[in-house]
Amino acid sequence: MDIDQLIAKSRSFRRFDGSRAIEKATVLQLIDLARKSPSGANRQPLKFHVSVDKGLNERIYPTLAWAGYLQDWEGPIESERPTAYVTILLDKEISQSAGVDHGIAAWSILLGATARGLGGCMIASIRKKELAAVLELDQNRFDILLVVALGKPVEQVMLEDIGTDGEIRYWRDNEDVHHVPKRRLDDITIG
Repeated sequence: MDIDQLIAKSRSFRRFDGSRAIEKATVLQLIDLARKSPSGANRQPLKFHVSVDKGLNERIYPTLAWAGYLQDWEGPIESERPTAYVTILLDKEISQSAGVDHGIAAWSILLGATARGLGGCMIASIRKKELAAVLELDQNRFDILLVVALGKPVEQVMLEDIGTDGEIRYWRDNEDVHHVPKRRLDDITIG
């Protein structure tokens, strides 16, 4: 698929086929895409914790919040949870700031996942102290920046133009299709 199709197909998926494991080698390929991505001043201050272990994933899951706009949804049921997590860390021995590197890295991982028939979600709503304890991280050295949940998506996500009401919140319809309003190109370009 070309880059336009890849970007359009790469959505924030929150429900996965929990029976479809992802091999660690596949996750490492995705992290290698992040490694090759741009880094501010080429500092490369990010480190990546990988979990494809079911037991560890079960301990990671409750440290994350899943969809702030879906007030009546507590997150994916057990059979629809991710089968891999990448926790993106700032290594403070390299730099005290990641700039925007973690966003670039996460997007590279998600684009690579989409190209491989997988999907994921960037999660920034994290109980960081709890997750650091679960991952046994040196909290003096590492700051948790993002978690990328990965798996084989089992939900349909539709992009649509923002309506006349200006509402940006994503929502699910009666058939459980996840709708994501996007601003129109004319509304975001100046000049």
